[in-house]
Amino acid sequence: MLHDPVELQRDRLGLDRLLESDEPGVVLQARRDLLDEPSPPEAARVLEGPKVRALLAGTRKEGGFGGHAYAKWGGAHWRLVSLVELGVPAGEPRCVAAAGTVLDWLTGRGHRGGIKMIDGLTRRCASQEGNALAVCCRLGLADDPRVRLLAESLVEWQWPDGGWNCDKKASGSRSSFHESLPPMWGLHEYWAARGEDAAQKAARRTAELFLEHRLFRTLASGEPIHPTFVQLRYPPYWHYNALQALVVLARMGLVGDPRAADGLELLEERRLPDGGWSVSGRWWKRPGTEGSNVEVVDWGSTANELLTLNALRVLRSASSSAA
Repeated sequence: MLHDPVELQRDRLGLDRLLESDEPGVVLQARRDLLDEPSPPEAARVLEGPKVRALLAGTRKEGGFGGHAYAKWGGAHWRLVSLVELGVPAGEPRCVAAAGTVLDWLTGRGHRGGIKMIDGLTRRCASQEGNALAVCCRLGLADDPRVRLLAESLVEWQWPDGGWNCDKKASGSRSSFHESLPPMWGLHEYWAARGEDAAQKAARRTAELFLEHRLFRTLASGEPIHPTFVQLRYPPYWHYNALQALVVLARMGLVGDPRAADGLELLEERRLPDGGWSVSGRWWKRPGTEGSNVEVVDWGSTANELLTLNALRVLRSASSSAA
């Protein structure tokens, strides 16, 4: 963590809030990643957490939760991203079964047959493959041939600037930040699980794209590329923001790059006096709400444990890199 006394006190306040969480997965990760405890007792109780229980509710015998795997935000694809971030253990049977439905969708003939190549560039919403690849690797499925296909496809589809894009009208000079961050995470997780050099190389090319822009700035003016890039939202789903980019860069050991400094400064500016972080917008609606984009769980509208956990992990990684 940072060495300034005021910041250390705020770090401790934020950490204390995490340790008081009713979600064992949050406490587990706080103890493991912020206090260096190798075997926190909460590891045995992750599945008892209220958010984890809600996300696993309605599991079907055949796997998944009914409906399309990509249904926003109750489909298996999205639930699994949240479950993995809440620390569910690798091999958890319901998660593995749900991951199977996601893999069947993404590697099926219907889905693959619709992928277009225009002007020599694959136009693909690669956030789908990227998030699924990361989830499957965290669940211990990296050796599944369908997972390997996702990783190999992402490497094959990568654009010259290091990203991906599904826009059929895009010139090819710039890819989409939204569609590029999840693949970077997924390819990093695949490399961590299998040691595939091609996956690591591709992920680092994407990191270079984000770092070139200091995570959120245009090259021409230095202004934010889009207002939401500097907003704190959780879950991010497929949307790009500077904090989520920092999270993945930290996992890759790259958050100490000097070009990440603007993102780290932004993170420090958004810290609350109580040591935590709050959301500045959301992409979801509360459970029971009418319409689309309704969540399975209520992630909170102010102070957010997952934001705080991720922010403290990023700052700790940055501090370690600078030491």
